[in-house]
Amino acid sequence: MFKVLSGIWALLVGIVLIMLGNGMQFTLVGLRGGLEGFSAAALAIVTSGYFVGFLSGARYTPVLIRNVGHVRVFAALGSFMSAALISFPLLVEPWAWTLLRILIGFCMSGIYVTAESWLNDASTNETRGKVLSAYMIAQTLGIIGAQGLLTLGDAQTSVLFIGASILVSISFAPVLLTVGQAPRTEVTRPMPLRELYRQSPLGTVGIFFLGSVYATQSGMGAVFGALIGMTADQIALLVAMLFAGALAFQYPIGWISDRMDRRKLIFAASLVGAVSCLCGFLAGGGLWPLMAAAFIAGGMTTPLYALFLAYTNDFLPPEDMPAASGGLVFTFGLGAIAGPLVTGWAMEWAGPFTFWLVLGATFAVIALYALYRMTQRPGIPVSDTESYLGVMPTATPVAVEAASAWAAEQAENEREENG
Repeated sequence: MFKVLSGIWALLVGIVLIMLGNGMQFTLVGLRGGLEGFSAAALAIVTSGYFVGFLSGARYTPVLIRNVGHVRVFAALGSFMSAALISFPLLVEPWAWTLLRILIGFCMSGIYVTAESWLNDASTNETRGKVLSAYMIAQTLGIIGAQGLLTLGDAQTSVLFIGASILVSISFAPVLLTVGQAPRTEVTRPMPLRELYRQSPLGTVGIFFLGSVYATQSGMGAVFGALIGMTADQIALLVAMLFAGALAFQYPIGWISDRMDRRKLIFAASLVGAVSCLCGFLAGGGLWPLMAAAFIAGGMTTPLYALFLAYTNDFLPPEDMPAASGGLVFTFGLGAIAGPLVTGWAMEWAGPFTFWLVLGATFAVIALYALYRMTQRPGIPVSDTESYLGVMPTATPVAVEAASAWAAEQAENEREENG
């Protein structure tokens, strides 16, 4: 593992720094927006703006890279993102924040595409799994660490936004000063949604609703905390718990998924998520019950994303996996745009604790649909399934396609070894 990391350490350091800055702004928007008196519905629109930009960036950044190259795109997007972060306290209006979030989402998606292309090029078939794991861990640690940095300043001033901008600005130094030859970036055209649904109804429907869950957790969690009167430190801890749970549960659930019917595991994880959200609703503002609910609910979300990818690939020939992966990422993005809007409206209408009810109901829909699909067609024998894909919801089609190819190869090697 040390040999693998020695070739990509600069990129991983850069990713951690970027995620520190991006993770700070995700929570800061909800925290500062609450202090400015923005409504839950207004902050929901601001939150959804990020995912509109992210979805657009995943589609158009490869075109930019082909035209001007990786290094120029990487540097330009970083500059725009840094400028956007420092503009939040200067333009304290919901419409301005929505535009800034769209820009940041576009930039982050493009940065991911570029970074993932470099990582994919720097890895071999033997090391790709470890490289992707290191990349996902770096992202998660960056987001969790960002919540700690929020406790060092006052959200009512500009200092935390300036800090986030500085982190993003310096994150490009280790990458641009050490990167070698620029790789080719080719993203397969996404599979049409109708064809994707025909191949895997559960994967398509499930990942749409999971997009709603993820965006609501990451974007509206801070809004919920601000509305119920949490301190800035408590809000930061709540968001950190969502991602700490993801780090804790990803690999145990992944290990289990390669040894049982994935539909049953999807049902179980979704049910656990729904129950944890119900506990969050019933917590009544109790700090540690809310933290426990966030840890478990967040801990189910990221593994479910990887489960849906792996489950869909189980029904596909290898040549269709890249297109299906692109379709799933797009479907997830649509859910991520819709989720905060629905949650924000519900919180506006019925109070902040509706945050947990909407999350719990969405988890329950996934669980019930998984249960229904188990009655519609037989499961695939465990020996014929693809390997679990340890990717996060923030991954672009570049990483998801690379992970799909690696998983298919791993599963084929295991089948050959077993005779």
